[in-house]
This record gives sequence, structure tokens and C-alpha cells, in this order.
Amino acid sequence: MTRELQSGRRASASGTTKNVVVFLHGYGADGADLLGLADPLAQHMPDTVFLAPNAPENCIGNPMGFQWFPIPWIDGSSQEAALEGLERAADDLNVYLDTVLEKESVTPSNLMIIGFSQGTMMALHVLPRRAEEVSGIIGFSGRLMAPERLAAEVVTRPPVLLIHGDQDDVVPPQSMNEAGEALGEAGFDVYAHIMKGTGHGIAPDGLGVALTFMKQRLGS
Repeated sequence: MTRELQSGRRASASGTTKNVVVFLHGYGADGADLLGLADPLAQHMPDTVFLAPNAPENCIGNPMGFQWFPIPWIDGSSQEAALEGLERAADDLNVYLDTVLEKESVTPSNLMIIGFSQGTMMALHVLPRRAEEVSGIIGFSGRLMAPERLAAEVVTRPPVLLIHGDQDDVVPPQSMNEAGEALGEAGFDVYAHIMKGTGHGIAPDGLGVALTFMKQRLGS
């Protein structure tokens, strides 16, 4: 049985919904942590609705926040528990995205997913396995889970933009290169941007690159 994801929503600035952007937050955070990014983006994307669900589980490492799945090197869980949690959360996210498409009356080609850290791990795992291709995936400061499975399990290949800080001491910058290589080998168009002097976060230059990618793919 899937779990319903509670979600924050920012209506489009114009009052018209042509596109939807869904933010997937990181380990120990919540949807509100990323929904604030809608403020600087909305002025450039007036016909876009922004959504940010909370992950389905209370975070083991931070009881005030949420997690998509356990992370062994942070919370001491097993690798098996992490993989089981990833798959269960993938089911939850798929149901959530199906509901978003229906409620907002948009097609997958008008849906963009932005992940941060563990949210990027979710996006890169879930979206390539969906039957209909979304407009794109933007992954900040994350990694690709189970890269050895991707080529055999991929269904659709949305373009992917990977963005990472070169001073990230939580998810090493090399994780971006590893994800990019695996995605490229599986036939994806992959773009990358390094945020100079940035740790585990989102710098203005990274957000600017993400905005350009979104406008190119969504047209608004």
C-alpha cells in the first residue's frame, strides 16, 4: 500500500497553469525547504505551478524532518533496508506524480522534477522508469542509486541536468561524474554544472543554470 505524500503548493503567478515543477527535498528536510525557490523562479516562469511534497517517512537522523529512505552511513541502517525503502518510496512518488498530472491537468511533457541530495537520488531512480517521459530532471548535489541496474530498467530518457558544489563534503562531487557517466551510457542526454566554492547547497549560479534549462524545456 502506498503512502500519501503531503505537499506544499505555490500557484502560478499568472493564474494560468501550463507547467508544473516538483521539488524533491533532501534527507532530514521537508518540502518547505525547497518550495521557497519558487519565489525567485516564478517571476521568470509565470505560468508554472510549484509543488514540494514531504518525503513519506520521519527521518531517523532528524526527527523534525523527513526521509525518502534510510541512509546506512548516516543512520546505521542496513543496505537492504535502504534499497527496500528506496523502492517503497518510488511507489509513493509515482502515485503522487500521477495525481499531480491529473489534478493540475498537465501532460508529462509539461512536468519538470528538481531534486536536492536524497531528492535527486529519488528523481534519478523514479523518472527513467516511468512510462511517459517528463520534460526533464534537475539534480542538485545527489547521486545515482544502483547505477548497474539503469541500462536494463530504463523506460524513458528525459534530459538530465546535474549540478554540484565543488566543496560538497556530504555528497562528494565525484558522485555527479559517476551519475553522468552511467546516465550517458544508458542513452540519456546529460548536462552538468559545477558550483565553484559551494558546499552541500544551491548557489545562485546553479539556480540560474537550472532556470535556463527549465525555460528551454518548458517554454515558460
